[in-house]
Amino acid sequence: MRHHLLAGGGGFVGSHLADRFVAAGDRVTVVDNFSTGRRSNLAGLAGHAAVRVIEHDITTPLPAQVLDEHYDTVLDFASPASPDDFKRIPLEILAVGSTGTRNLLDLAHRQGARFMLASTSEVYGDPLVHPQPEDYWGNVSSIGPRSCYDEAKRFSEALTMAYHRTLGVDVRIARIFNTYGERMAPRDGRVVNTFVVQALRGEPLTLHGDGEQTRSFCHVADEVVGLAAVLDGPDFLGPVNVGNPGEFTVRELAETVLELTGAPGPIVTIPLPGEREGDPARRCPDISLARTRLGWEPVIPLREGLARMIAWFRDHEDVTR
Repeated sequence: MRHHLLAGGGGFVGSHLADRFVAAGDRVTVVDNFSTGRRSNLAGLAGHAAVRVIEHDITTPLPAQVLDEHYDTVLDFASPASPDDFKRIPLEILAVGSTGTRNLLDLAHRQGARFMLASTSEVYGDPLVHPQPEDYWGNVSSIGPRSCYDEAKRFSEALTMAYHRTLGVDVRIARIFNTYGERMAPRDGRVVNTFVVQALRGEPLTLHGDGEQTRSFCHVADEVVGLAAVLDGPDFLGPVNVGNPGEFTVRELAETVLELTGAPGPIVTIPLPGEREGDPARRCPDISLARTRLGWEPVIPLREGLARMIAWFRDHEDVTR
């Protein structure tokens, strides 16, 4: 039995990872300030003897109830990650990617725990290399509307590597590409949940720009298997892309959502708003490293994953508000 400290465990991806740990027989201490995470995401673990939930902001000193325990792993999944968050709480995002990450790294260093950073494909910016391998340094604006998140994660990676090189902390870095599925917040500005909610409400599906920009969508069930493979890998490989290399235009995504929901549509295009400046035209992971060194690749096709998500939204989310 391992004990995991999971910062951001109330979030979309973090809560699924908590489920996986508990199913494996491990203990999990979730630390979350629930600014974007939701307690309902952890409802399936409520009252479980192996799970402890502590409401706390990791940008402030960690409390005694966290520090008094021993952890085998410390996982940083705490950052808000949606376009709406970028314009609503940019200072908080920068703080969690700097002070928050450092607080967790300090804890991992003191305890000799393995540290895992949930980084992002956003470190590649609007890429000039396609698909994106881990050794691509990216094309990122340091002052654009998305920079609070892009640069926070790039700094988190730099901080993680500094602790690894200078203090010998055992680290793992996963670069997460567009993940979708059950427990996504209905309205946070991300494209998959936006389309699903619009379709279930019988509203037009809105495309920013011409809809020909591409993304690679990984269902959360595949994602957590990949993340676990990175965490438990036998050695440090450097950052590892964890995503689905299947590439779709945003228009194709919208058309698939309409087909699966039976919604009437239509699909409409609107000008790209100013806060979307810097949205990448193409985004697709090269997962050769995960395939060859970790034996992982996603197996859930987009249509199947969307069908699961749509069914979950129908049963769990009030999309009529």
